[in-house]
Amino acid sequence: MSSKDPYQALRIPQFRIFFALRFGLVFAWAMQFVVVEWEVYRLTKDPLSLGLIGLMEVVPAMSLALFAGHIVDQSEKRNLLVKCILGFLSISAGLFLFTWPQITGDLSTDTLIYAIYGLVFLGGIVRSFIGPTVFSLFSLVIPKEAYPNGATWSSVAWQSGAVAGPAIGGLTIGFMGVHWSMLLIVAVAAVALLLLLSIPPQEIRNKNKGEPIGQSLKEGIRFVFKTKEILGAISLDMFAVLFGGAVALLPVYATDILKVGSVGFGFLRAAPAVGSFLIMMFVAYFPLNRNAGKKLLASIFGFGLCIIVFGLSEIYWISLVALFLSGVTDGISVVVRQTILQLYTPDHMRGRVSSVNSMFVGSSNELGAFESGLTARLFGTVNAVVIGGVITLVTVVGTGALIPSLRNLDFNNFLKEEKEDEKVSS
Repeated sequence: MSSKDPYQALRIPQFRIFFALRFGLVFAWAMQFVVVEWEVYRLTKDPLSLGLIGLMEVVPAMSLALFAGHIVDQSEKRNLLVKCILGFLSISAGLFLFTWPQITGDLSTDTLIYAIYGLVFLGGIVRSFIGPTVFSLFSLVIPKEAYPNGATWSSVAWQSGAVAGPAIGGLTIGFMGVHWSMLLIVAVAAVALLLLLSIPPQEIRNKNKGEPIGQSLKEGIRFVFKTKEILGAISLDMFAVLFGGAVALLPVYATDILKVGSVGFGFLRAAPAVGSFLIMMFVAYFPLNRNAGKKLLASIFGFGLCIIVFGLSEIYWISLVALFLSGVTDGISVVVRQTILQLYTPDHMRGRVSSVNSMFVGSSNELGAFESGLTARLFGTVNAVVIGGVITLVTVVGTGALIPSLRNLDFNNFLKEEKEDEKVSS
């Protein structure tokens, strides 16, 4: 297989299954988050309640992240992911029941809200394991020379699910209602489980199996902070997502500012992912390997500008275009960051590195949702989004100045050095 082949990774049978599996999981998770957002705002009419959804998920996800990474590195990845999906299925089934009017008709609004928050909290526990498990499984179904191409297609799967999940969620809320939308989520998660079962159990590449948890966690944290390329990439994305995330306030924009209803909300929610999906398809044919660091910094700077435009807009099509372009810039960032993580992380530390990444980046989505909800309550929705975009711009400039190794990163040079090292060692 040629490294210039845009379908290099997809020609590997197990990776094709991985691609479909990842799409299904992201689709189900993204759609569920949108449905929960809509239902909670319908019940409360309070933007802070949207931030609390993120907080309920991020608390367990951050608290258990390092422990989960240790468990992942010590475990067989396929079977562990099976358990994670079963957990997600149970939570989705619970949300299906709590959105069933025939069952919950006599329950108070507060009771329903607490039940939803409780299930979202359990989802945070599952998420702390599912992220590093999927990240680790990636390296077991694809050879190292195909990592850059595989990272692109893995990101395409992620963004495809993020496109379809919110869009279908918005449409099904309007045409089927929240309750039956949750049933569709259960069905998609069940299909993902069946796909996973077609992948055989994988070898455990950690030579330190049985290593004490304290020593294991210290080693993982030490590695991340020692590897400036990884530390810079995840730190940059954490602050950009934390302060530049307008997505959590989309129900407010759709309902109160743009006045476009649930269908318009679905398209607004999907617009960033559509932009990301299209740019990732482009990147599959025209890789970002050369001057990857500079492209990462430029893309996140562009993301911040798009968020500012969206925050100020009161015209639906301008808001839609701004979100679409924010997805384009974010898509470039995602591909570069995922490639950095896959190339620079040794096999025996993937669970721990992914867990640290989830604490920096993944959890910042939920913390960003809480920050956006709180800032909107204190300063107003528009001010909250614009301030976040400005902070994103400042963060990019500071990171580029402080971490020159990230700014000068080039994947072609890295892969060439890796091949030379392999020749020397052989």
